[in-house]
Amino acid sequence: MTHDFEPPADDQFDDGPASQPPPFDLDAERAVLGAMILSRNALEEVVEVLEPAHFYRPAHETIFRALVDLHNEGAAHDQIALSNRLERDGDLTRCGGHTYLVTLVQAVPTVAHAEYYATVIREKAILRKILAAATGMEREALGREHSPDEIIQNAYDTLEGLTALTDAGDEDLSIGVDIMDTVAEVVDIRENGPKLGLLTGFMDFDALTGGLQPGQFILIAARPAMGKSVLAGDFARYTAIRNDVPTVFFSLEMGRKELEKRFLSAQATYPLHWMKAKGPIDDGKVQKLLEAGKDMQSSPLFIVPDTGITLAKIRSRCRRVQRQHGLGLIVIDYLQLMNGESTGRNDNRQQEVSRISRGLKTLAMDLQVPVIALSQLNRGPEQRQDKKPMVSDLRESGSLEQDADIVILLHREDAYEKDSPRAGEADLIVAKHRNGPTATITVAFQGHYARFVDMAQA
Repeated sequence: MTHDFEPPADDQFDDGPASQPPPFDLDAERAVLGAMILSRNALEEVVEVLEPAHFYRPAHETIFRALVDLHNEGAAHDQIALSNRLERDGDLTRCGGHTYLVTLVQAVPTVAHAEYYATVIREKAILRKILAAATGMEREALGREHSPDEIIQNAYDTLEGLTALTDAGDEDLSIGVDIMDTVAEVVDIRENGPKLGLLTGFMDFDALTGGLQPGQFILIAARPAMGKSVLAGDFARYTAIRNDVPTVFFSLEMGRKELEKRFLSAQATYPLHWMKAKGPIDDGKVQKLLEAGKDMQSSPLFIVPDTGITLAKIRSRCRRVQRQHGLGLIVIDYLQLMNGESTGRNDNRQQEVSRISRGLKTLAMDLQVPVIALSQLNRGPEQRQDKKPMVSDLRESGSLEQDADIVILLHREDAYEKDSPRAGEADLIVAKHRNGPTATITVAFQGHYARFVDMAQA
């Protein structure tokens, strides 16, 4: 095959020698597109291997997208149908017109080799990404904007992404690969009971859910001032301090010191308001405070206060912790304060929250750890007589309910009625549980210690 050289589609290689073009193979690109036009089977083989961004020539990427769209619609994808689609979208002239589509069909030696040509294109794309990453690291190393740690972290993230690309399509998807493992797992559950996940310290909740499982996305939702940040802190403390499981707590609302004081108050049963005012010293309480501080000091609890954090930054931080310490739990306080990455479209906030929600579920699956995110509810509960929240009260996006494996709605009657006979009690309403039953679990709220506890401990 010949290896054409034309100016690259972007400027990521501009600093390289003019005599050294980036890797690409336009003959293979033409052969693949021609095979897709001629054969439905070839098209289906190719889409298992390639993505639009794998093509070097932008016109080829546009043609590929049009062919895949036609195929997904169940329409014809021959030369005439493709010409009509490109013309309808205003892309035909930019893609070379009718004449160029004819040359694509003529460029096909045989449609039987379409998958091989697609593999060549993907390998060239991966090589271009490697070169672009190397160029980016060189620029960062020569510049003064990034620390060595940041450059290394960026390199790790890039290499992880490239590893995923090189593994694409190679796995054996037949059910025979692991079905007997599943049979053995079912038998083991019948004999010994289900394996517990990550325990939260709330016995009734853990009994209901079996603990938090790897890959789960858990949503804690409530109206303001109900204590959802406190509850998330309880989960994080129990996991990291009691069970020594590495836990990352992202706070988009409170600073590090404020969080530490809350955690200390809860851990040491040292009144939170004592930390903010002058008063008599209680030696016994101070001793418990020192002991709690030592426990927290040696625990794998990582606090990341960042009011402008994005999903990409969360993913990067979590991967770093996982590589260096292992990772068992991620907590994000709270979802509506997260910034969404720009997609180049004029999306509204609901669409942005939907992408964040889906991204958090994907993060849980990729890292195989539970991800807890806090969310605000709209004013729906306040318009009902009993004030109890419902899943439909989730703010800004119905996809939150769809993506979450568990939805916990936090409710306290005494937040609305100070003289309520249930003062000091709180309901954890497990309104959604993808793999099990739902229930309402009553716990005690100890606001002066910034914590919730089981009723038996109250």
